[in-house]
Amino acid sequence: MVRRTRKCDAIEENRSLDAKVSSEISQQTQWMLAVRDERDRAAFAKLFDHFAPRLKGFAIRSGASNAHAEEIVQEVLLAVWHKASQFDPHRAQVSAWIYQIARNKQIDQFRKEDRPLPEVLLVEEDDTPDADQILALEQETQELHTALGKLNPEQRELIEQTYLGELSHSNIESLTGLPLGTIKSRIRLGMARLRHEMKGLR
Repeated sequence: MVRRTRKCDAIEENRSLDAKVSSEISQQTQWMLAVRDERDRAAFAKLFDHFAPRLKGFAIRSGASNAHAEEIVQEVLLAVWHKASQFDPHRAQVSAWIYQIARNKQIDQFRKEDRPLPEVLLVEEDDTPDADQILALEQETQELHTALGKLNPEQRELIEQTYLGELSHSNIESLTGLPLGTIKSRIRLGMARLRHEMKGLR
């Protein structure tokens, strides 16, 4: 009987702490508590609407394409739903918890592909981008893809391998068999053309 009383006291204490935390934390964390404790789909929909564009901006800044960024958002928010029971508001705000899930997923992907980690994944996410920033990022990404499409195939392939694939010139030399001087020359000329095309689009 004593054990049961202690257990009940512990449960009540945890509920009291959660109630206290709920009065002090962000609305987003309160939504997360509703998802965790009640599997509240309406609260999850609010979380989705709030974090989806911010996570997409984060993914784009770490090197993902627009389409890949959308896939990352879906995977991360699906993980949020399934891992909701692991969320502890006493340890972190929901924004920090969700961004950690996103960061871990992207780090795992980069390691699987044996690619160097972008700087954005090496530091904690402090300020999430707002809708205007995300729109600007998407516009810049679209402009870049349009400009790349106007290069000749040889230049475009080398630029994508260097800047999007993050391969060194020596790596490209091994992959393509092209002389190092040819690789450097094509990249230099391609970048000059790319800058010209980007100016034209703006």
